Amino acid sequence: MACSDAEGNGEWIERVKTKGAVPLLDPENCPNGWATPPGDKFMVRGPDYLSNKVKIPGGEYLLKPLGFDWIKGSTKISEVLNNQNHRVRKAVDDEVVAGGRPFVWAFNLQIPCKDNYSAIAYFFSPDSVEEGSLMDKFLKGDDSFRNSRLKLIANIVKGPWIVRTAVGEQAICILGRALTCKYVFGANFIEVDVDIGSSMVANAIVHLAFGSVTTLTVDLAFLIESQTELELPERILGAVRFSELNPASAALYEPQSEESFETPQSPLPLRLWKSIGQGFSNLLHTGNQDSPTSPEAVNGSPVGEDGIENMNNTTRNDP
Repeated sequence: MACSDAEGNGEWIERVKTKGAVPLLDPENCPNGWATPPGDKFMVRGPDYLSNKVKIPGGEYLLKPLGFDWIKGSTKISEVLNNQNHRVRKAVDDEVVAGGRPFVWAFNLQIPCKDNYSAIAYFFSPDSVEEGSLMDKFLKGDDSFRNSRLKLIANIVKGPWIVRTAVGEQAICILGRALTCKYVFGANFIEVDVDIGSSMVANAIVHLAFGSVTTLTVDLAFLIESQTELELPERILGAVRFSELNPASAALYEPQSEESFETPQSPLPLRLWKSIGQGFSNLLHTGNQDSPTSPEAVNGSPVGEDGIENMNNTTRNDP
């Protein structure tokens, strides 16, 4: 689950960074674009937080920035990295074929509106995940564990007074407690699909903010909450800044067609079933015909208790 040589072979990384619908720009000037804000913009739990409740600047991120998608679709956009035709998935697959070992983290914020917008931040692991680390536990744990730990910190850098008042100076949310999160895994990625519309509070705030999205600059940080002394201090996985996004600039997302999921061997089983059926019809005048079925596993994450917190004062206790 690593990309240990990513810094030395970064062509695929630059391709992902620069080929989205909105450009990668300087953090201090990124209209209708995205950037990586400084880690110190976020306050996280310090090494002695459990005893003194003191927070510290976030510092260096655990993951490296990879890209950002501003997209819309005819239906809610989900499981983007399972779509073999999507640009990020194709770049990862190409790097794997070339001998690389990328592991990508994607956070897909599904925005509740009729045009089904998604803002997706991508990061990648520059090093192997340490055995027994909090990141390792998150990847190997169950959805209950992930829902209780995945945290979002949101800062409104610039925007209308009404939006800054609604969100506060720093809003903190345990995503799985406040919203429905779906965790999608592949050999080289984890994707978290966050349904913002699953919370009345979050839905109302986002509708308010979306009305001013062309004048809004937002910093979002993703981290795994530290809840024991050994896990402190907290480390931010990665963060993204998007600024003054124009809804008209969102790229149209093309979902993967059902035919794309079929393997080259699919005609063979169909011919076998046909042959078997013909054989039975020749042997029996009457009989039962069995239809093969394939079970489906549906993984739904229930909405837990409200995990949203408005942090007008960053020294207050977070979840």
